Parts: sequence; C-alpha cells; structure tokens
Amino acid sequence: MPIPVNIEQLLSATSIEGARIEYKKGWNPDAIYRSICAFANDFDNSGGGYIIVGVQEENGRPIRPVKGLDLNEIEPIEKDMIGFNNLIQPAYYPHTSLEDVDGKKVLVIWIPGGANRPYKVPDEVTAKHKRYNYYIRYNSSSIIAKGEFEKELLELTNQIPFDDRANMQASLKDISRTLVRDFLIKTGSRLADSIEESRFSDILQQMDIVAGPAEALVPKNIALMMFSDNPSKFFPYTQVDIVVYPNGKLQDPSNFIEVPSIKGPVDWMINEVMTYLRTNIIKERVVKPGNRAESLRFFNYPYQALEEAVVNSLYHRDYQMREPVEITIEPDCIRIISYGGPDRSIKLDDLNRGVAHARRYRNRKLGDFLKELDLTEGKATGIPTIIKEMKANGSPAASFETDDARTYFIVTFPIHPVFVQNEPQNEPQNEPQNSVSVTLRQNEILRLIKADGRITRAQMSGQLKISEATIKREVKYLREHGILRYDGPAKSGKWIVNTDIDIVVHQ
Repeated sequence: MPIPVNIEQLLSATSIEGARIEYKKGWNPDAIYRSICAFANDFDNSGGGYIIVGVQEENGRPIRPVKGLDLNEIEPIEKDMIGFNNLIQPAYYPHTSLEDVDGKKVLVIWIPGGANRPYKVPDEVTAKHKRYNYYIRYNSSSIIAKGEFEKELLELTNQIPFDDRANMQASLKDISRTLVRDFLIKTGSRLADSIEESRFSDILQQMDIVAGPAEALVPKNIALMMFSDNPSKFFPYTQVDIVVYPNGKLQDPSNFIEVPSIKGPVDWMINEVMTYLRTNIIKERVVKPGNRAESLRFFNYPYQALEEAVVNSLYHRDYQMREPVEITIEPDCIRIISYGGPDRSIKLDDLNRGVAHARRYRNRKLGDFLKELDLTEGKATGIPTIIKEMKANGSPAASFETDDARTYFIVTFPIHPVFVQNEPQNEPQNEPQNSVSVTLRQNEILRLIKADGRITRAQMSGQLKISEATIKREVKYLREHGILRYDGPAKSGKWIVNTDIDIVVHQ
C-alpha cells in the first residue's frame, strides 16, 4: 500500500528532513535493521524515518536516475522482513511500499516512532549467534545507545508523544474523509488515488493515525487535530483568540475588540489566522529618503515572521492544557502566547540568539503533517526564521519569554519604527496601485524565472542553495500577489512574470 508522502518529495527531502532518510543501493538487512531499530526508538521524538532501498547516494543525496531493484529480488526481501521484524525486541513491524522512480522499482520502508520503545535488535540479523543492542539516530547515523544515551532511552519507556497516543474517547466517525482526502491531494500522496475505493480504515492505518486491533480501531490524537471538524471537542480550548487594543492594553484595557475565536483543524486555524493578519493588520509603507533616488518599502510586521510564530504556537502547544493560543495586537506590537512552553533543554538566551535546538518534540507527527503542507520547514527553523525576517525588514528584534516551569511561551513583535515616527522627511508617499514589494530572495527567484521560464523548483533550489519547501512558499507569495503565473500543463508549461507590476525590492 502506498506511503502517505509523495516519493519525489521524499527523494528531494522537501517534506522530510534529510537526517530522517537513508538510501540503500541494495538489500543489506544487517545495516537496514540497525536503522529500523534506531528510527523506531525515535530518540528525539522527530517522527521516525524512511529507508529507500534501490537508491545510491552521494554526500547524503540520491543519485538520479536511481539504480532500482530487480523484480526478482522483491518477493524474497518481503519474506525476509517477516522473520527479521520478529527479531526486534519487542516486535516491530515497519510499513513498506513499492514505488516507481525513474522507470525502476524502489522499496520504501517507513518506520514511525514506535509505541513500545525502547527497541533492541541483533547487531547482525543474519548472524547465527546474535548479540542485541539498543540503537538510536545520531545526526544521520544509526549508533548503539551507550552510557547516558542508553540511560535516557530507557527512561523513555512507554513515553509516547501526545499526538501519537490513541484517543479512547473518539471513534473513526470523528475523522472526516473529506479532510483526509484533501490533505492527501495537497501533499501529492498516491493514497489519494485509492481513498474512494479502499476501506477508510485501511487508509487511516497506512497513514499511521489510528491505533488498536483491526476490529476496534480508534483515532490517534493527531487524527483529531488534523482531520476532525471540531478538534476542540476532544482538546478543549483548541482555538486561537485574537484581541485588538486600539490604545494599548495597559493604557486603555477596557477598550478592546475581540475577534471571534478561530477553531478547527490545526492547518485550517493557521491559514485563518494568517488571512486575518494579512487582511487587517499587516501594512506596507513607502518611504522616500531625501538623500536617495529610490524609495524604500517596509512592512509594519513581516508576514513570514508572524507565520512562523503562529505555526509554532499551534505545533508546539500542550493540547492537554485548557488554554487557547492568544494573540494581542497593540499600537506598537503583537504578542503571541501559547501554553505550555519550550522544552526544558532549551535556554532562553539560546532562543534569543536563534540557536535553540530541542531534544524532544511534544507533537512529533503534527510537525510532519504541517511540513508536508509547507506550513513549516523542519526542526529548529522557526526561531531563526523569525529573527532573520525581522532583520531583513529593518524591524527591531522580536523577543521571546518563558518561565522556569516552561508553562507558557510568548513571542513579541515590535512594530517597524517607520510606522510610529513622525519626521516630515519620512512621511509615506502615495504608492502606486500596481506595485508589489518583494524580498531579496523572492527577487532572485524572479531573476531565475526570467532567464528560464521552464526552470523547476528543484533547479531553483539547487542554484539558490535553499530547500524546495522554501521555494514553494516564495512562489506561492509571488503568485498570490499577481507577480507570477504558470501557463500550460504541469509538465510542459512555463512560468510567466507579470511585467505590468512595479516590483520593489525592500531592504
């Protein structure tokens, strides 16, 4: 049965971090099962991983066209795996899918983080005398868990991230087939092709979002977060509350505007919040300095910085706490508050410097689903992106706050100074209606497209040294603002840049 992620996205590491993917030229069960064990232990709660058999790699990237597997190899491999799976203690059964790539067959082994960790496996599953060890992932390698690593792994016994736990208060009727189908279509999964013909429970099992015996399946929390029409039924106060204080919260606390609470699946809430902020809050201003010929264009708050904070607030929040995500908007700042706070392994100083890396993720599967929808780029990218986007816009730095108990997390965005200063020489000019502001990175994408209208996202990614997910998000912005459009069929069409729009690159 197909895996719930597009094989091309997997090979390009756009929806899954490269450290969570291993490429194997051929069937080498000893090395492969050490990695299966390591991914199943999911030491950092990142969501397990994938092993792609039949693909050579160079410097961590797949070599195309792929080598592929001989069709006569496939059935013996599948038979081998039945026995080798039972050698893992406790027994663990990864998902497998045969995929077509470059006209060849490759075997994808999907290893979600296991519910019964820690797991151990023989160092060599093919050896006559077997010596067992616990394995974990360390960067892009599978290593034996020794010393403090082994102690920490054993402490994770039966500690399952919240979103991966079965919800005994829900049933499969609480999962919307429409939302599941829409997700699979958006992410390009082959499962979308079979959702109408297959049993719905089979699709959900293949996505690993249900648990229990076949006759009594129940949704995992991730299924209710993403594919229930009303997640707040199961996680009270799963919502975003936006409050606007026109004169400031401290200065005039009784004067406020409450936006109706935003409730629904997590990705839907993110999109609704960003639509509200883009429509009602984010503004541009053109400033023409007296000593320069060209105008400068600024945002009061950069969209991508706010988007990262909104995504993080719903990705990392504690869904067992009955508190909404709160967004307060004042004349000089925006604050986004989520409960609970960051992992205790993260120091606040590191957060403010943009170098924080969590050892544990509260909702590992939720992060994977949001990444497949291009709503987040991966582990430990949110804070650096906020810092970078604020700096690129010329805004004061955002600040981050939490308490010692890590019960909350606050991100404060100061407004850009040009929106509060009153010097006559900096008064905003009347901006033309057919002009749009772009970042330096977006302008580089336009430069490549102008040179070659048939350039692919993968080619742009390689030339600009940024991920395909980032390219996709930037192209989305350019298309939404009418700067860019795609003409013709998906495989043979080309990009067209709208020359009627005045493109202004903001500093």
